[in-house]
Amino acid sequence: MAIITKITTQKKNIERYNIFLDEQYAFSVDQDVFISFQLKKGMELDELDITEIQFEDEVKKAFNLSLTYLSYRMRSKQEIIDYLKKKEIDEPIIPDVIHKLVDYKYVDDGEFAKAYVQTQINTTSKGPEVIKQELYEKGINRDLIEQSLELFSKEEQIQTAIKLVEKTLSKTAKLSERLTIQKLETALQRKGFTWDIIQIALEEVSVEKDIDEEWEAVLHHGIKAHRKYEKLEGWEYEQKMKQSLYRKGFNIELIEKLIEHIKDGN
Repeated sequence: MAIITKITTQKKNIERYNIFLDEQYAFSVDQDVFISFQLKKGMELDELDITEIQFEDEVKKAFNLSLTYLSYRMRSKQEIIDYLKKKEIDEPIIPDVIHKLVDYKYVDDGEFAKAYVQTQINTTSKGPEVIKQELYEKGINRDLIEQSLELFSKEEQIQTAIKLVEKTLSKTAKLSERLTIQKLETALQRKGFTWDIIQIALEEVSVEKDIDEEWEAVLHHGIKAHRKYEKLEGWEYEQKMKQSLYRKGFNIELIEKLIEHIKDGN
C-alpha cells in the first residue's frame, strides 16, 4: 500500500492534479477523476486502485479529445473510434469513451445519419446509392441508413437528377445522340441514382439532337478521323472512317453522308 502524501495543482493546467505517493511524484489526474475517486492527503492506495485511477484518467483524456473532434461537426461512432485509434489511444479505453459520449448524447448515429442525408440533399448532386455507401463507410448500420434515406423523397431525387442531366448535357454538344444518352446514364449511375429515376430524368429533359446538331457533331469527329486516315485509300479508308465514327455513336447513313461530303471536298 502507498499513501498520498502530497497533492498539487499543475501550473499549466489547473484542472489537473499531481499526486505524490510516499513523498514521490506518482501520477497526475483530471479534476473529474480526482473528485470521482475522492482522492485526498493521507489516503491509502494499492496497485489495483492506482491502475483503476489511471485508466479512468486516460478515458477522460480521450473523452476530451473526442469533444474537440466533435466541435467541428457531428460524427458517427465509427468516425470517433477511427480518430482515437489514429491518435494512438489504447484499444481498451475506446469503448468506455464511446459509452460516455452516447450516454451524454454527444453521439447519436441515428441523428448523424439523418443530418448527413439532409446535408447531401441540400448541397450535392449525389443520389441515394452513393449516400448509402458513404454512410456505410462511416459505420452506420443498415436499418439507420434506410430510415435516414426516407428523407430523400422520390420527387427530390428526380429534381436532383434533372439538374445533373442539364449540367452534363451542356458538355455534350460534340457527341452523338447515342453517346450523349450513354454519358448521361453513366453520370447519373455514378452519382448513385437508381435506373427508374434515371429514366424519368431523361424523359423530363430533352436530350434528343436535331438533324443540324447531329450533323455538326459527326462533322467534328469526321474531320478528326479524316486527318488520321487520309493517307489510306478506297475501301480501307472508308472502313476505318466508318469504324471510328460508329464507335462514336453515329448511324451508318450519317457516316456515309459525311464520307461523301469529305470526298466532294465540301
